[in-house]
Amino acid sequence: MKIDVFNIQGSKTGKQVDLPEEIFGIEPNEHAVYLAVKRYLANQRQGTHKAKERGEIAGSTKKIKRQKGTGTARAGSLKNPLFRGGGRVFGPRPRTYDQKINRKVKALARKSALSSKVKAEEVMVLEDFTFDSPSTSEYVNILSNLDLKGQKTLLVIGEGDSNVYLSSRNLQKAQVKTANDLCTYDILNAKRVIISEGAVDKIKETFA
Repeated sequence: MKIDVFNIQGSKTGKQVDLPEEIFGIEPNEHAVYLAVKRYLANQRQGTHKAKERGEIAGSTKKIKRQKGTGTARAGSLKNPLFRGGGRVFGPRPRTYDQKINRKVKALARKSALSSKVKAEEVMVLEDFTFDSPSTSEYVNILSNLDLKGQKTLLVIGEGDSNVYLSSRNLQKAQVKTANDLCTYDILNAKRVIISEGAVDKIKETFA
């Protein structure tokens, strides 16, 4: 499929690029997308939660009162979970929430996400550009020229460019990714996906 190429001034260059149908024109597989997004969100969890149980509480094990005659239940330790300051019963322990999906399912999910964005007309191709030095204001100007200021945007570039990345890093709704690092969640989380002209071939190589 053919799609117009824009420049950083926000106007069409008169050129078109060919987006491969096997990546941008497939029937989206919703279940593959669900599995990929669930895996991504699960893998973001640190799993460092921890509560001390009875055997980990610091304190004396001296019997706190006599066994009988007090009118209350017998108690042998201040570490008892029934007492304030006592240990937690079956408290959370550090664990990993990492999930895995098959490589082909992961690839299918990314293609499905890109295809759904193309169908919704939320994908545009931008002429390759770079900055001499990091400049957030210049990056904001580009988004303004494309009428995307204030929207969640994902810029996909072919190779890592530190100046472009640093220019967008301070913007809450702007994200820059290389074609190799592209994931399903990033694609779906963006309102508009901007693909640099040089990244199209890189996506073909990576996703084919």
